[in-house]
Amino acid sequence: MPEKKVLVADDEIHIVQVVAIKLKNNGFDVITAESGTDALALALSEKPDILVTDFQMPGMTGLELIENLRKNPDTADMPVVMLTARGFAIEEEQREQLKISVCLSKPFSPRELLQHVQDALAEVASV
Repeated sequence: MPEKKVLVADDEIHIVQVVAIKLKNNGFDVITAESGTDALALALSEKPDILVTDFQMPGMTGLELIENLRKNPDTADMPVVMLTARGFAIEEEQREQLKISVCLSKPFSPRELLQHVQDALAEVASV
C-alpha cells in the first residue's frame, strides 16, 4: 500500500514540525505550507490524500483554503482536519458544508491528531 500524502498548513513552524514528525514516524508522506496561499497551490499540484490546516494563517484563512479546495473537482472530497486556537469555534453548519472531518483545538495531542487523520482516511476509503 503506498504511503498516504498529508498536507500540513500552519504559520506556526513548531506546530508544522511536531505534526510532520508524528505523521512521518507513522508512515505518512508529509508536505508542508506556512500560509493558506501556499497550501492551496500545493494541494492543487501535489493532490495530497488529506489536509491538516490551521484556521488562522496569513494570505488565506484555513476556511478560505477549504472553500477553494471544495470548488476544484480534484480536491473537492479531500478530508480535512482543522486546527483552531482556543476560542475559535467553527459553526456546525459550516463544518458540514465544508466537509471538515474534525476540528481540534490547540494545544492538541500529536497522538490524537494522528488518530483523527487515520480515521478520516479510513472513512474516505470505505465510501
